[in-house]
Amino acid sequence: MQTMAISKHKRNAMKRTALLLVIATCFSASAQESLTPAVLSNLEKSVNVSGAEKAIQNAIQSNAINKIALNGNNRQATDTWFSLDIKGTGISDQASSGRCWLFTGLNVLRQRAMKNLKNEEFMFSQVYLFFYDQLEKSNLFLQSVIDTRKLPLDSQQVQWLMSNPISDGGTYTGVADLVSKYGLVPQDVMSETYVSNNTSEFNGHLKRKLREIAINIREKSESGASVKDLETYKMEQMKDIYKMLCLAYGEPVKEFRWAAKDKKGKYLNAPKDYTPLSFYKEVCAPEEDLNADYVMLMNDPSRPYNKVYEIDMDRHTYDGHNWLYLNLDIDDLSPIAIASLQDSVPMYFSCDVGKQLNRSNGLLDVNNYDYNSLLGTTFGMSKKQRIETHDSGSSHAMTLVAVDLDENGKPLKWKVENSWGKTYGYAGHLIMTHDWFREYMFRVVVNKKYIPADILKLMDQKPVKLPAWDPMFGMEE
Repeated sequence: MQTMAISKHKRNAMKRTALLLVIATCFSASAQESLTPAVLSNLEKSVNVSGAEKAIQNAIQSNAINKIALNGNNRQATDTWFSLDIKGTGISDQASSGRCWLFTGLNVLRQRAMKNLKNEEFMFSQVYLFFYDQLEKSNLFLQSVIDTRKLPLDSQQVQWLMSNPISDGGTYTGVADLVSKYGLVPQDVMSETYVSNNTSEFNGHLKRKLREIAINIREKSESGASVKDLETYKMEQMKDIYKMLCLAYGEPVKEFRWAAKDKKGKYLNAPKDYTPLSFYKEVCAPEEDLNADYVMLMNDPSRPYNKVYEIDMDRHTYDGHNWLYLNLDIDDLSPIAIASLQDSVPMYFSCDVGKQLNRSNGLLDVNNYDYNSLLGTTFGMSKKQRIETHDSGSSHAMTLVAVDLDENGKPLKWKVENSWGKTYGYAGHLIMTHDWFREYMFRVVVNKKYIPADILKLMDQKPVKLPAWDPMFGMEE
């Protein structure tokens, strides 16, 4: 009986194997590696545009997608009431530049300055700090080229460097390092230039020059030049970089005499002599370290929560700080942001601003556009999947200034002060539903005092270091 049972078992196994072979053969016969004429014919037959679909086809071919995908069932007037709303500092305009990170960081600091100066018209000079940002990034790039001189030119690290020598984008960490090192000046002491408002063309020339210096450094290294010789050469070339920046943005202010004025141009007090650092210390009266006393919180579901991460080479100055963040679940992050707003303290905030943005009213809502119905398909990736496939990431920084809470203290919607001018969106602001906040919010920078002790203690762990080309790397622009 035992022998017969084994035999029967073998026969059943052979039948299953044969069946699998038949299935595999059929699959192999139907699978296609290339778009052959037969495959193309099948694809063509799968499309049957007629009736309503023909009307949709005509509309798509003649209009912007967002214009015709706008959800007609979600066009009610935007709710602009907020239970917690910090008085704004006045809308700024980054014009055609990628300096949102800088405008946002200075807008957060400007609230302090306006209070201390008793002047609601005050604004910092963005171009002053941007000059040093571009100078520091140039040095960071060239010194990194020296540091990686022994790596092959086609290595991932060197290729990343050559692809990203400099940009006008940035993060909060850059603001903190630059302000601490160079201070600040009023906007009327060093005003914007055409190039600072339109950075793309000049930035292209600066990149080209930096790449030229970089390849010369590598060639000199291959010819036997020492690190000291390479750094001497770098500093000689930095003179050209400095001159280019002066021509484009103006020579940075070293000393100035200044006093605040009212709307009519009348001095509020007697002018005083300042350096940029003494001015920053007086008007902002910093009681904390912009780096040590602030924490960048991230919502990145593609990685474990409650872990600290550091992005390698993601900094603005060679002697500065890499971007460091604590990854939290959105339900742990939101109450911290609310606590800051409850204390009337705005925050540096960043998100994937282009997703589901209604530009006419400044509303960010996951139901703004119905792409599924219009394009006859579905878009079903989760936030985690969008990050992993580079479909979504932090692209723009703004100042988080308001939240609307329900009767249980849960957020319904949020408001940010933008840097796209007074006429954009809702009086220069953007409003986001909490559902949108969950999907497309990435970073918020908060003072440690608003973070619960058990969460703050997580910052004691050793950071997980990620490469610069990680999907979550990205300068806010």
